[in-house]
Amino acid sequence: MTHIDAGTDLDPVHPTPARRDGRALGLTAAEVAERVARGEVNDIPVRSSRSTVDIVRANVFTRFNAIIGVLWLVMLFVAPFQDSLFGYVIIANTGIGIIQEWRAKKTLDSLAVIGEAKPMVRRDGLAAAVATSEIVLGDLIEIGPGDKIVVDGECVETDGLEIDESLLTGEADPVVKQPGDQVMSGSFVVAGGGAFTATKVGREAYAAQLAEEASRFTLVHSELRSGISTILKYVTWMMVPTAIGLVVSQLVVKENDFKESVARTVGGIVPMVPEGLVLLTSVAFAIGVIRLGRKQCLVQELPAIEGLARVDTVCLDKTGTLTEGGMDVTELRPLGGNDESYIRRVLGALGEADPRPNASLQAVIDAYPRSEDWRCTQSLPFSSARKYSGASFSEGDGESSTWLLGAPDVLLPPDDPALTETEHLNEQGLRVLLLVRVSRDLDDPEVALAAKPAALVVLDQRLRPDASDTLRYFDEQNVRAKVVSGDNAVSVGAVAAKLGLRGEVVDARRLPAERDEMAQALDSGTVFGRVTPQQKRDMVGALQSRGHTVAMTGDGVNDVLALKDADIGVSMGSGSEATRAVAQIVLLNNSFATLPSVVAEGRRVIGNITRVATLFLVKTVYSVLLALLVVCWRVEYPFLPRHLTLLSTLTIGVPAFFLALAPNRERARPHFVRRVMRYAIPGGVLAAVATFATYLIARNHYTGEGALDAETSAATLTLFLISMWVLAIIARPYTWWRLGLVAAMGAGFLLVLVVPWLQDFFALRLVGTTMPWLAVGIAAVASGALEFMWRWVDRRFPA
Repeated sequence: MTHIDAGTDLDPVHPTPARRDGRALGLTAAEVAERVARGEVNDIPVRSSRSTVDIVRANVFTRFNAIIGVLWLVMLFVAPFQDSLFGYVIIANTGIGIIQEWRAKKTLDSLAVIGEAKPMVRRDGLAAAVATSEIVLGDLIEIGPGDKIVVDGECVETDGLEIDESLLTGEADPVVKQPGDQVMSGSFVVAGGGAFTATKVGREAYAAQLAEEASRFTLVHSELRSGISTILKYVTWMMVPTAIGLVVSQLVVKENDFKESVARTVGGIVPMVPEGLVLLTSVAFAIGVIRLGRKQCLVQELPAIEGLARVDTVCLDKTGTLTEGGMDVTELRPLGGNDESYIRRVLGALGEADPRPNASLQAVIDAYPRSEDWRCTQSLPFSSARKYSGASFSEGDGESSTWLLGAPDVLLPPDDPALTETEHLNEQGLRVLLLVRVSRDLDDPEVALAAKPAALVVLDQRLRPDASDTLRYFDEQNVRAKVVSGDNAVSVGAVAAKLGLRGEVVDARRLPAERDEMAQALDSGTVFGRVTPQQKRDMVGALQSRGHTVAMTGDGVNDVLALKDADIGVSMGSGSEATRAVAQIVLLNNSFATLPSVVAEGRRVIGNITRVATLFLVKTVYSVLLALLVVCWRVEYPFLPRHLTLLSTLTIGVPAFFLALAPNRERARPHFVRRVMRYAIPGGVLAAVATFATYLIARNHYTGEGALDAETSAATLTLFLISMWVLAIIARPYTWWRLGLVAAMGAGFLLVLVVPWLQDFFALRLVGTTMPWLAVGIAAVASGALEFMWRWVDRRFPA
């Protein structure tokens, strides 16, 4: 535990570092420049998002763009300009997708730079923060609690240094390090401090080798993305045989001229492709990232927006989340007849003994200045697992003493009278530290045995002004909040009560270790105190075993394991480097109040994409079924590409864009594919059957030249009206702008029907009155059936 400065023989490339007053000086500026020239730099590119080239490639080179592109080229040569409009729509869609994702990338990259931790590197005897990418081989890097080890190295100085390597090895117990011991990148400091020399940097470092193939911003599981991929896979399977049958029927069975047959064949294939669905999903995610970025929220993994929207349980660390990081000493209560002035000197010396104080000790340092004539001979840094720190001193008068400062209920036996006083203070929401004098050495595992209470240090915790509103929001959204803290359970419960969060308060030391029993206790409890870091991890696992989707917030090194295992980890920007590294979402403004915005953004994305996916897939279903009916009846395909381009734009493309970006507070529900398809299949089937029925009746009604155009116009009218009814259902619940959107789309189609040059451009002209009114009647019957069918599906197959 003693502070040690020792030279250690490194390999010939890295000689023993130069020292002054027993302290390693680190590299000189000339040595750094020499290593940079040799390329011995930690040059792993930090990828905060896809590169611009990757974005363009992902948006342009898709399976469906290839299909549409080939068909577009064919139409450019064999048909009028208006029949190739669908190709220009795809170009516009792709361009929109690239621009929005590029904007999201710029937002992510700028926020990643703001949130990036900078290790302290000692050069020429002076410590300075440098970017991770500027570390060179042989650099001397200082570390303290919460710091992440960014490159492999060898310890040169240690002061009670304990490293958690669980993210690399799976072993949960911290490893005590001594000079000469190796440290691996990817591990993090849980207690103590020290310095190490970088022996492997860049791609040679251990963590870099593990993650060589992975981007920092990887895609965690996204039900939305995987659901859409599943749908597109089935769509492809349906398209191929249907398209082949349509080609054969239009080119072989009918005696139309070649160009007309090709145009109608393409008109049947193009609408089968839900080309805008992937685009709108990407755009919705990208705009979500941009919106949250404006609120200083860094989304390190894009589907985390979706994940937090699905969360039903959020575990909150008290310090830094419900309370602000800082504290104030409000009272000092000497115990056992100790002199208050002497206790003040002890506390001042304890503060001076820890070079990296936590928030509690910082409050003590602010309240009690150091004692010049006290010298620290041994120190024990604070650890979340043991819940106390300590130091041994040589006092100014030659006396020696050893002290511990920490949790009263950990340092004292349960029947100690001092705990009664502590309990009263905790009930007021105050944090209490106990100062005890011990007779054992600090490295004794039972150092706290027979400790003599010397004083109670009472700390006032500053509540976050926005925490109460945020907790109320979660309650309104049926998201259960669980406060999980290492502090005294009564004190944490009192703080939670001040913020309006009420429920059973549980001391985690009494929680059962068995997972099922722990999960049961977690379901009934709300506030949990004296939770160890390993218990936090176990509690997340127990909640997940009950089917809960769990978010964990935290800012301290004791939260890292739980953040990593939670479905969504949320870290404060001021938190330790290790917590920021494992979290999916980093709140750079340290505001817990940003979380409702993230939840709302996720709900907007999921709810709206579910809506618009139904629109797109209704079109896919009716297109495939229409093609099959055409093949079976051996008739001309009723539509040219221009007709379906018009229908898709008015009933799907334009409204879907607005609906995908609209506010939506519906709670995210599982089974995306099932919920979409249970509407799309009956909607598509009814639309196809009604449209084909109109087409067949029109074929018997119209004869002579121009009959096919009249038949197409009647069928188009029926399909448009049914598609508009689908849109009207999807747009519910109505607001003024949703009603305006539906009305505007209807007006657009009416404009095409009444303006002569638009009639000619889209080849739409209603002939007579009988057939058009019959088309309207068939559409009305089909729309009524659709309304009934969807309500029946809601009751029969609830999502």
